[in-house]
Amino acid sequence: MANDVQQGKVLGEYAAKQLAAKTVAIIDDRTAYGQGLADEFEKAAVASGAKIAAHEFTNDKATDFSAVLTKIKSKKVDLVFYGGMDAQAGPLSKQMKSLGLKAKYLVGDGGFTPEFIKLAGPASEGQYASLPGVPLDQMPGGKAFSDAFTAKYGEIQLYSPYTYDAVMVMADSMKRADSIEPAKFLPEIGKSDYQGVTAKIQFDDKGDLKGGSISLYQVKDGKWTYLQTMGGAPEAK
Repeated sequence: MANDVQQGKVLGEYAAKQLAAKTVAIIDDRTAYGQGLADEFEKAAVASGAKIAAHEFTNDKATDFSAVLTKIKSKKVDLVFYGGMDAQAGPLSKQMKSLGLKAKYLVGDGGFTPEFIKLAGPASEGQYASLPGVPLDQMPGGKAFSDAFTAKYGEIQLYSPYTYDAVMVMADSMKRADSIEPAKFLPEIGKSDYQGVTAKIQFDDKGDLKGGSISLYQVKDGKWTYLQTMGGAPEAK
């Protein structure tokens, strides 16, 4: 999957260019995930022309965001970005609405859950989130995988196609190394050129997925609805 450097970059560009946010407030939960994503978002948003009016902090146990949001409200920002998980992202959206903060709201994949909608209630409507990869029905092998998986195991969980591809990339590397010894097949993983269910899988010199794509979603009528995909893996041959 695309990593959080790639995800943060896409989110920052999306906020500034697609959502036309001129001034942005950032809140993160100080975890490795939340802070890392927020820092990458900030870099990309600034590079795309947005001004950061505030960068505030909370934690992954907090439930009351009134002090942080009151401070942000006075800045009259166009968009609030939250780096963290749904347990805080949902209440944050709800409290934004109750405080009359009319800014758009954008979260990463930590907020892309049914729980976010449940926790935010009506305040989830119109909010934005991202998810690495593309929707299942747009994956090169998505339909065939979906049919086979659901027939055997039932409903697909979010990361199932990616887990499947990860295993098959390892298996392909073992074949090319003609060995199941890690010392022999691990070097082959970085050289992968494998057509997976999710994408054409190749890695850069750091071991990250080349051209990782990120999809954007918005809550419409109480459900996450696909908007568009930014970035993208190499084309299948």
